[in-house]
Amino acid sequence: MAAQQRFFEVIRSGTNIDFIGSRKTWMGVSLVLILVTFAMLPINAYVLKDRGSMLNWGVDFKGGTELIVEFNKPVSTADIRAAVTAAGLENADVVRYGTGGANTSYMIRLGAVSIMSDAQAKRVESGLARVGEATLRKLETSEGGDKIYLRFDKAVEPAAISAALKGVGTDALQVQFFGSQQDTTYEVTLIGMDTEVRKALDAKLGAGVVKDIPQVSSVGPKAGKQLQYDGLRAIMGAIVLIFIYIAFRFDFRYGPGTIVALLHDSIITVGAFAVTYKEFSLTTLAAILTIIGYSMNDTIVVFDRIRENAGKYRDRKFDKIVNGSINETLSRTILTSGTTFFVTLAMNVFGTGVIRDFGFAMNVGVVVGTYSSIFVASPVLLWLNDKYIAMQKRQAARPERSVRKPVRRDEEEPVET
Repeated sequence: MAAQQRFFEVIRSGTNIDFIGSRKTWMGVSLVLILVTFAMLPINAYVLKDRGSMLNWGVDFKGGTELIVEFNKPVSTADIRAAVTAAGLENADVVRYGTGGANTSYMIRLGAVSIMSDAQAKRVESGLARVGEATLRKLETSEGGDKIYLRFDKAVEPAAISAALKGVGTDALQVQFFGSQQDTTYEVTLIGMDTEVRKALDAKLGAGVVKDIPQVSSVGPKAGKQLQYDGLRAIMGAIVLIFIYIAFRFDFRYGPGTIVALLHDSIITVGAFAVTYKEFSLTTLAAILTIIGYSMNDTIVVFDRIRENAGKYRDRKFDKIVNGSINETLSRTILTSGTTFFVTLAMNVFGTGVIRDFGFAMNVGVVVGTYSSIFVASPVLLWLNDKYIAMQKRQAARPERSVRKPVRRDEEEPVET
């Protein structure tokens, strides 16, 4: 006779940890974490002056330019910040990049997407008010900030416009007609932010100090606001679709618990970024959407076992069924969450840039998502079930209204006259 096959279990069969008995304590912990999240957002924006915004929005959301700069020698963040500020690029955020200790690689974030700031645009407009015999009628900046458009009342030589721009401190890569020559409109292609930053660093820290600028990314302010809106809409849309799925898969008692757990996980993950002030980017948003799906899957596994046991053990109290179902799925939950956690922990520890931020978000989300399936979604289900049973009992105890039997016309008593 073949030996019975045994599978590895983190939690032995028959284990009965009283999760439901301590639900009020853990719900209190969740409430505290949510309150901390909502408190940190205004604290970051209005109290901690070195932060200045609710979250450390990445370039994706707030707009601006982000550059990775590699140097030929060790430099300090203070020297880099002073160099770019001296070039007119104010409010620069400079952080070390990578895990090495050589201090030769930095990430520089700038609020501008172009060398053409509002102040510089005014200087250009004033300096080019008259070029030769032509008068400047209009100056426009492209949405990306890499080009400007000049309209004169008369035709002007592109070389004269280039010289006039250089006279007011603006270098142009190219000046050419835009449209036909009769339109007297010119397109000016400006030098990139990477070139401007390299010039600023070379001027302040020494020629050739910059080894390479391997990465440059920029997003305009309008696009950043749109990405914030689209990101919030994506999260809310995911939650609504999950709610619809749960409503069809289970019933109204199960759906709210899942939604509460998803909101709980999303809020606390955002709270972790608010407390640590790590960069919140599109990659972080992708991690939150991943966490929502992961948490829903974990919750559905627990709910499936609860529904199965509720049909099997009709003589047991529902709280005992819920607690037993959590214990039965606990080994699977720990193994699944553990493997995901350690993979994303490696990304968090050994990764760089947005990969590390993604790993950090997933680490927080996996822990919180596993916790919420046990201590948030299941207690909400238990509370709704108690309300449902109480409502059924009230309806059963309500006395039936007496209904008067209608009297037939031929049975009516005669009316005395």
